[in-house]
Amino acid sequence: MSGHSKWATTKHKKAVIDARRGKLFAKLIKNVEVAARMGGGDISGNPTLYDAVQKAKKSSVPNDNIDRAIKRGSGAEAGGADYQTIMYEGYGPSGVAMLVECLTDNKNRAAMEVRTVMTRNGGSLADAGSVSFLFHRKGVVIVPVEQDDKKVTEDDVLEATLEAGADSINDLGESFEVVSEASDLVAVRSALQAAGIDYDSAEASFVPDMQVELDKDAAAKIFRLIELLEDLDDVQNIFANFDVSDEVMAQLDA
Repeated sequence: MSGHSKWATTKHKKAVIDARRGKLFAKLIKNVEVAARMGGGDISGNPTLYDAVQKAKKSSVPNDNIDRAIKRGSGAEAGGADYQTIMYEGYGPSGVAMLVECLTDNKNRAAMEVRTVMTRNGGSLADAGSVSFLFHRKGVVIVPVEQDDKKVTEDDVLEATLEAGADSINDLGESFEVVSEASDLVAVRSALQAAGIDYDSAEASFVPDMQVELDKDAAAKIFRLIELLEDLDDVQNIFANFDVSDEVMAQLDA
């Protein structure tokens, strides 16, 4: 999910809980398998696979599961599914623009499930291209402030990534969000590694050009819709153009 930075931080914490339930594992493994299918099973020569594997490891997916997914995707082992990436466009409550990215082996099932959840929770699907123009593809790297032996500052991140292509660095409180052009994602991630700075995730994301400010009731509705969509097995990512103030987030947390 990509929306307001405060929500991004909340979602990162929620991911740990999801991982314990095993629900996130399946989605991360699917990403690994597809990355291996698209670019081969050699991690050193496939940046997309490298990032998928790193994300899976950081969420404590067992190495054996990751290795098998790479083998299935690369064809070294039988059993791989023919996954397709499909992006559904729509609007949620309060006119929030939403992109729902699915990775599925049955696009009819995925479409039906996404449409059902959207329409039952104050949203609706839209024609292709009618929502996506509100977003731009960007590289997004999340860097935790607290690392094993040090605290990372915004200046540390800026110094490491500026020449690699970082466009902006956003303070999320417990982490920093480094935004770049999607084509510079690998360079930014590599620059952080070279500087000895760890990261939680590095992936191409859809960043909105403008955001809709939500009050408490509207925020509660959009969060509920997002959670229901994320419960669908085929849904991998959700991008939306809402903004929620710290005050509203505090009200919801209470």
